[in-house]
Amino acid sequence: MKILLSNDDGCHAEGLRCLAEALRLFAEVTIVAPDRNRSGTSHSLTLDMPLRVRQDEPGVVCVDGTPTDCVHLAITGLLEHEPDMVVSGINSGANLGDDVLYSGTVAAAIEGRFLGYPAIAVSLVTEMPQHCATAARVACDLVKRLLTHPLPANTILNVNVPDLPWAELQGVEATRLGYRHRSEPVTKAMDPRGRAIYWVGPPGAEQDAGIGTDFYAVRRGFVSVTPLQIDLTQYTALDPLSHWLQGIPLP
Repeated sequence: MKILLSNDDGCHAEGLRCLAEALRLFAEVTIVAPDRNRSGTSHSLTLDMPLRVRQDEPGVVCVDGTPTDCVHLAITGLLEHEPDMVVSGINSGANLGDDVLYSGTVAAAIEGRFLGYPAIAVSLVTEMPQHCATAARVACDLVKRLLTHPLPANTILNVNVPDLPWAELQGVEATRLGYRHRSEPVTKAMDPRGRAIYWVGPPGAEQDAGIGTDFYAVRRGFVSVTPLQIDLTQYTALDPLSHWLQGIPLP
């Protein structure tokens, strides 16, 4: 089995290396990941400049681009052999609720699915990970399950693992995305030349985080597994929109 492994924390991130070590016990793993931290880049592609790559060691390629760049480059021209699956992570920090709209970790998995491969994004719900081995074991179990029991072709798995020892996990739950309150305000400061600079504020607190959500699962010590899809169409709004558009005076 061949696995393409990427992330958004960079090709030297602890979570990436921990997951690679675990996956290599049963699969051939190729890492193609950003050469530095590219968190929050969402599904952006670099179109205004060429991408440069370097091979740090056998099976590890660092790219001066986004997570989406890495997966796209790997599958469409860099790798000699196509992968059987794309895995992204282990991210340092949660990707819960509307985090998935900004997450480079999730975007890497989505790009893999968009290009035709089963895909999983794995995150550890803490900014200071202590139990990467737990998340790696969860990821490996899901990869093996996906091999023997494939999911529908439009499914991307977004996995969030509590930062706990393996024995303290309460189980695994299928969840929906919750929602956060609006982000905290930007923080204004001054650079050494007296010019204003701004730091984007942290994500908002939980808002829709009740039973069935990813927030609710991880808060209780469960691994959250949320099925995502690429199609963002709001199908229930198509008929109302058709009626609404009838008021537009076009030919």
